[in-house]
Amino acid sequence: MEIHPFGPDDTAAVAAWTDLVNVIGAADAPWERPMTTAVAEARWRHGWDGEPGTPYLARVGEQVVGWAAISTSEYDNLHLAWLELGVHPDHRRQGYGTTLLAALEEAARRAGRTSIAIDAWESEAADAFAKAHGLDRKSSEINRRQILAQIDWPALDRHYEEASAHATDYVLERRLGPTPDDGLEALAAMASAINDAPTDDLDYEDEVFSGERMRAYETAVDAHGDDLYRVVARHAPTGELAAQTVVAVSRAEPTWADQHDTSVTRAHRGHRLGLLLKTDMLRWLRDAAPELATIDTWNAESNDRMIEVNEILAYRVMGRAWTYQRSL
Repeated sequence: MEIHPFGPDDTAAVAAWTDLVNVIGAADAPWERPMTTAVAEARWRHGWDGEPGTPYLARVGEQVVGWAAISTSEYDNLHLAWLELGVHPDHRRQGYGTTLLAALEEAARRAGRTSIAIDAWESEAADAFAKAHGLDRKSSEINRRQILAQIDWPALDRHYEEASAHATDYVLERRLGPTPDDGLEALAAMASAINDAPTDDLDYEDEVFSGERMRAYETAVDAHGDDLYRVVARHAPTGELAAQTVVAVSRAEPTWADQHDTSVTRAHRGHRLGLLLKTDMLRWLRDAAPELATIDTWNAESNDRMIEVNEILAYRVMGRAWTYQRSL
């Protein structure tokens, strides 16, 4: 087996990776939105917020049998390397995953990282692979999906009104597209509230947000072909940004959207702002994105408060993913 890195300008490799990811997804998580070469190119050029990972393809002769990637951040968590790998369903249990993992561990060491973490859909095979390589379960996340055609809109309006009654000192602002330069630092300060979300037993430090990072995130979302819808709550007496929710709607496939951040700053909790923001977002999207059919979201399984909000809004569970971690 030969393992070679590739980049976003290698169109043949990007296409091969896209095909492989879709084959693996059909076997392991058939409910997932299929990958496209356009989204793949954006992912390996921009990452989530300006720090793209390094992907690899594994071949035996001309056959692509697997892939892997390593991502590190210079914003924070300088000890950690996030790893990804997948093996074609027809080529599993032949040692390819072990070889790919060893290559990624070497890459992490060269990058000066002392800890590795990797995600996998819940399965006996994933648990066995992790155990064989000394990786321990550290956290679990649940993928949920909201189907807009099944929303009880009168009930949602009632939730909105009930939440509004607890948030009389707040005004909501709907924002579409990039944030003006002079608003990025305030946005970063509000986004830091996501650090209060549970990370369970992961060796994971608080993320560090800046205006520069927020701009890189918005640039990446646009490059992925998504329109960025953001609803923020502003505390009227002080003018502070108190909370936000963000949804990215695909321009190429406008029936699909992904829920990104929903967070409330510590000083402004207890006012039902999470529920208020998410119900207002749905009311907005109903009019602004009429083709939208589904919204996917991820939450730590231990994030009881956000799960409660999502269950009120009729999100359904699609699958669970485990994060495994160990030191190098």
